[in-house]
Amino acid sequence: MTKKTILISGGNRGIGAAAGKAFMEAGWNVSLGMRTPALPDWADPDTVQAHAYDALDAGSPLVWAAATREKFGRIDGVIANAGIMVRKTAVEATDEEFASLMDVNVNGPRRLVKACWDDLVASGSGRVVIVASLSGKRVKSAASGSYSVSKFAALGLSHAIRHAGFDKGVRATAICPGFVATDMGLPLAGTTPGETLTQPEDIASSILHVVNLPNRASVSEFWVNCLLDDSY
Repeated sequence: MTKKTILISGGNRGIGAAAGKAFMEAGWNVSLGMRTPALPDWADPDTVQAHAYDALDAGSPLVWAAATREKFGRIDGVIANAGIMVRKTAVEATDEEFASLMDVNVNGPRRLVKACWDDLVASGSGRVVIVASLSGKRVKSAASGSYSVSKFAALGLSHAIRHAGFDKGVRATAICPGFVATDMGLPLAGTTPGETLTQPEDIASSILHVVNLPNRASVSEFWVNCLLDDSY
């Protein structure tokens, strides 16, 4: 129970799965949250846990956090990676679609961090990573407008957590990728070849680097892009 432990939502595929593998290989205990829990084939069952997690269920983070404490004895980090996309303008999106975006992409991470907060503070070097997006830095197109609103809010959430926990040793970072070669990212990239996109493993190594930095080297935002884009 001396090994550090990290929770990763959306751990069944893409960035979440890649981050889980990277942290396991780096010597962490890993708890993967997913709607239908299944241990990946790369996972060591002694150090990796798969647990049910639903970002829309307010009680789900509490149950997940409790199960993680029971198995590993501690929680030192949270990677809030689970998210959804609604590809509609802010005008076209229905109230239900917009509410789902905000609940999954913003309130879900907030509830997850809250469920783990006492553990993160007790760690003395608690780490929170909110997987936001470059869509949280700019609105790239009308069709991405609704999604961007939720990611702007997710970015703000990361900064709010950073302020809430800084004096307690908790450091929060918003990871802001552009196009990533995932199930969500590939259809959005159009004709851009998949091999030229940022890979999930690239984001995972970035997260691992940021989380391993000491308290004296706080990174509030980390932008990653495969394309030449604006500076923010």
